[in-house]
Amino acid sequence: MTSADHDLNQDIAKVLIDEKKLQDRIQELGQIVKEEYKHEDDLLLICVLKGAFMFLADMTRALDRPHELDFMGVSSYGASTESSGAVRIVLDLKQDIAGRNVLIVEDIIDSGRTLDYLRRILLARSPSSLRILTLLDKPERREVDVPVDYTGFHIPNEFVVGYGLDFAEIYRNLPYIAVLKPEIFAHL
Repeated sequence: MTSADHDLNQDIAKVLIDEKKLQDRIQELGQIVKEEYKHEDDLLLICVLKGAFMFLADMTRALDRPHELDFMGVSSYGASTESSGAVRIVLDLKQDIAGRNVLIVEDIIDSGRTLDYLRRILLARSPSSLRILTLLDKPERREVDVPVDYTGFHIPNEFVVGYGLDFAEIYRNLPYIAVLKPEIFAHL
């Protein structure tokens, strides 16, 4: 799709959330989550791969309290800008969550289908509590109502990349959230 010397920034139509605004909000979220769980001994953050890995890395540093991490890989997009609707687990948790306080760390909630599926699967495993933290939320795209406990930013219905979010596995490394130029994905 792109050559090794291609400047990814030239594919960006506009920056929605710059690096400073992202980092400031993550620090705020870290304080909010710390306060919410202050009376809980056990906290497990579950990162939804691949998109949420950068958010999780910064969130775990911002969360000044003991916690553990685990990872789940869930797929519904492929190489498209629209969810296929068919959700599947491609990587499951390494540990049992029964009786644990679980916080799902998600990059973006779009239709809500993927997170609804993941939430139902995890609730069936009997956690003590299950909450959802998302960096980005597109409420106008919601098809399935999913209870979101913590939201970094509400964004418009535009296809975004950067800070872990990709298009065809590219653009994850951008330090901001941006809208991709339509000509980049117009051929799909």
